Amino acid sequence: MKVTVFGATGGIGSHVVRQALDRGLTVTAVVRDPVRLDVRHPALKVTTVSTLDDADALRPVVRGSDAVLSGVGPRGRHDGPVASTATRAILRAMHAEGVRRLVAVSAAPIGPTPDGDSFLNRRIVLPVIRALLRDLYADLHAMEHTMANSPAQWTLVRPPKLVNKTMTGRYRTAIGGNVVRGYTISRADVAHAMLAAAGDPATIHRAIGIAY
Repeated sequence: MKVTVFGATGGIGSHVVRQALDRGLTVTAVVRDPVRLDVRHPALKVTTVSTLDDADALRPVVRGSDAVLSGVGPRGRHDGPVASTATRAILRAMHAEGVRRLVAVSAAPIGPTPDGDSFLNRRIVLPVIRALLRDLYADLHAMEHTMANSPAQWTLVRPPKLVNKTMTGRYRTAIGGNVVRGYTISRADVAHAMLAAAGDPATIHRAIGIAY
């Protein structure tokens, strides 16, 4: 299986690259600065692009891929519509090259608050986060809308607070919603879930909540 990874030097994308290689996949890692990706492997091709908003420039990096995985997103509150802009170009490039499978990272606050969730989550954590990061979540809303209205076989993975811990492969998921009382998840386990989803037809056209 051949995959293309966008955001390959990011906190989640770098884990996707390493785990995909560990699984025996052939990986094209799309980066802006190759120095930031400290991975060497015979099945890894690192491709440098100057921008993620030009579909024509992205066509060669998705060509021949069985799936595209994207960890692209804003690094801060004032980065602008990074995820939605990049995803539109990625989808256009995929469509032009006949590539259909796309798995991308969104965020738990985009999804519905699950029944039975804690008072802390319902009344404090989620409302505060949604208010403070409204521009970031507006970008992710736009990204999700673009994917949902595309011809791609898409899957969205919505994690809560991201932490730096080793991969466990043990986490809860909720298809179409968020995990009840789900507060954190490691970037490594988000990558694990993305790769699992890429090979699972049951996740096509679905959003997946994930948390410990």
